[in-house]
Amino acid sequence: METNRQKKIGGVLQRDVADVIQNALRDAGVHGILVSVTKVSVTTDLSIAKVYMSVFPHNEGEKVLTEVNSVKSQIKHQIAQRTRNQLRRMPELSYFIDDSLEYIDNIDKAIKGEENPITDPDLLPRRKKK
Repeated sequence: METNRQKKIGGVLQRDVADVIQNALRDAGVHGILVSVTKVSVTTDLSIAKVYMSVFPHNEGEKVLTEVNSVKSQIKHQIAQRTRNQLRRMPELSYFIDDSLEYIDNIDKAIKGEENPITDPDLLPRRKKK
């Protein structure tokens, strides 16, 4: 259960991280990739923040995650500058890819019948034999 303080800090960080990452990608000359921060969860002691990013197109997710992790300290510094009046201590930021939109898309396709595991059994994962 998140406290109001955790939710408030998560919301502030979510907005600022999204801005900083979009600006960093634009400055790096990356075009055609959309990155949005879907959620920021902060630990109870406010020392660690997990940043979940959604990347479109989906196949660019790992590349964006690698790029973000390579400039992690600059991102943290920029966010610390933006939030210095709101936060006493800047939490350590960890980045993750949020693939929930891709998951929902796959469910949607399955419901519409575009991918039918009965006619195409290769869609189902193989069961492991004991």
